[in-house]
Amino acid sequence: MVASNTYGMKLKDRPEFASKPKPLCFAPTATVAEAVAEMSEKNFGSVVIVDKDERVIGIATERDVMKKLVNAGKDAKTTKLSDIMTKDPRMARANDDVVDWLRIMSNDRFRRLPVVDDEGRILVIFTQGDFVSYTWPDLIYQAKELAKASVGRNYPIWLIGGGIMLYSILMIIVVSSIG
Repeated sequence: MVASNTYGMKLKDRPEFASKPKPLCFAPTATVAEAVAEMSEKNFGSVVIVDKDERVIGIATERDVMKKLVNAGKDAKTTKLSDIMTKDPRMARANDDVVDWLRIMSNDRFRRLPVVDDEGRILVIFTQGDFVSYTWPDLIYQAKELAKASVGRNYPIWLIGGGIMLYSILMIIVVSSIG
């Protein structure tokens, strides 16, 4: 069985690029209450804030609502999304590399990645979970293949198995002598 190669894979090649629902979009003047109502109804964790030409100018997440509205004691019915949104979020293009963005998101500690077209209009939002759920099987497969190639080439399989068995027996003896 050959695992798909995530290295060099483009965002547009991921299954969720075509299958995810269109992100919720609001003007910066919409209230947080309006956005939260829609987020709750459709079970979304964020909304995209767009300008009059529908270009992405910000993103507001559940965490933004909690930290910048609830914790600050603001009123959701009068607070505008522009007051709590993350301005100028990092944005990807459909042809960008999956692993590059997974690394950037992990290093820069953000969970939602708007993917936009050439005019900056939203296409889809990827989450870290989207990447991880599809990259773990590939990474495990690659690690296994690398181990087989490097260990198997240098040591006969009986020697590897024997070493594991000897280690296991020694651990049983050590643990039973402690107890």
